[in-house]
Amino acid sequence: MHTPGQSTPNQRHYWQKNLRLTAWLMLVWTGVTFGVAFFARDLNFTFFGWPFSFWVGAQGALMVYVILIWFYARTMDKLDAAHSLGEE
Repeated sequence: MHTPGQSTPNQRHYWQKNLRLTAWLMLVWTGVTFGVAFFARDLNFTFFGWPFSFWVGAQGALMVYVILIWFYARTMDKLDAAHSLGEE
């Protein structure tokens, strides 16, 4: 019997997958954010008249962030559907 405040095995499995996905995406986010800053001097060559590190920081990192958001939303939709938690 399920009592209020107690999670079911399905809910625990869903939450574990959600946390694992979030941890991996945060690891990628951290790598992109700090990797660009850390290696900026090594990426010092001209690209369309600007330093390449500028392009990676201004455009490349933002594209990675958008891709991370898209990937999280798509994966969570699939996870919701697999656990019968999707929106109607």
